[in-house]
Amino acid sequence: MSTELVALEHTLVAEITTAADLKALEEVRISALGKKGRVPELMAQLGKLPPEEKKAFGQAVNGLRDRVTTSLETRKTALSAGALLEKLKAERVDVTLPVRAGGGHDGRIHPVSQVWDEVIEIFADMGFSIAEGPDIETDDLNFTKLNIPEEHPARQEHDTFYMRSQPGSTDAPLVLRTHTSPVQIRTMLAQKPPIRIIAPGRVYRLDSDATHTPMFHQIEGLVIDKATHLGHLKWTLTEFAKAFFEVDDVKMRFRASHFPFTEPSMEVDIGAEAIGKPGKWLEILGSGMVHPNVIRNCGLDPDVYQGFAFGMGIDRIAMLKYGIPDLRAMFAGDLRWLWHYGFSALDMPSLAGGLSS
Repeated sequence: MSTELVALEHTLVAEITTAADLKALEEVRISALGKKGRVPELMAQLGKLPPEEKKAFGQAVNGLRDRVTTSLETRKTALSAGALLEKLKAERVDVTLPVRAGGGHDGRIHPVSQVWDEVIEIFADMGFSIAEGPDIETDDLNFTKLNIPEEHPARQEHDTFYMRSQPGSTDAPLVLRTHTSPVQIRTMLAQKPPIRIIAPGRVYRLDSDATHTPMFHQIEGLVIDKATHLGHLKWTLTEFAKAFFEVDDVKMRFRASHFPFTEPSMEVDIGAEAIGKPGKWLEILGSGMVHPNVIRNCGLDPDVYQGFAFGMGIDRIAMLKYGIPDLRAMFAGDLRWLWHYGFSALDMPSLAGGLSS
């Protein structure tokens, strides 16, 4: 019997040593030590032996099992290390190489979307909240309550998209809003001062050339309070311009103008040094103190409340900041243009990290 145990041990050790991988080694383990393996089969013979032989035979078989188990563990450790090494070789990455372009790398944020977020980030830091309204507005909210007279050119069909009325309808005419100012009216009608909002959104006008499109994006701001004055407006717009163009200082020029809904009204220019073109002035927005008639039309007392408003084209300031020559290209859907002017999806604008970093 001792000769058979020695032969079996040599056979099992040889199978363990020649196992090529962990799967083959597991098959050897099951064959040797499994429930129906060769070593347990020897232990099953223990009951058939004479009493005087049982002890010696049992010790011999237990010793064989222990040595086989040790050999299995040693071989398993070696094979596991080898498998890990092969895996590391196959999955090795050279982190010094540039990132390979893929689907996520090709995607771009449109400049309008990027500038939209940049402007909101700046005014949110100043304490402004965001207000929204419908693209289809009533003539009353889009024009009348904003102190725009009936004969004003903006109310003519050559400048405004009017919705076709149903025959015999007596409802007020509807228009595609020509500015986001109706959102200001809705806000003043819905809540009491103090009010401090910005209203970004799409607007529509009958115009199309290199710097105008029938649909474009605008953002307007409104502040209504008892003690608001022109100095607050100038400070707000100066701080906005410095933050948006990411410069420490900016030259600004406030030119007298006329808007039906503000009095006094001002066009605002900045020195082109802000975009690296010194010696020129760039118009960026219109602004002014809210006209008393507008405040009165919204159910507020202009002798108690006053405020300021401003508005700018998001597409226009995007063109100025990022050197985009033609507004129409923004809506052409050309992927080559978007790859050139677009932003990475990870370029989330923040005042702390830099708006356009």
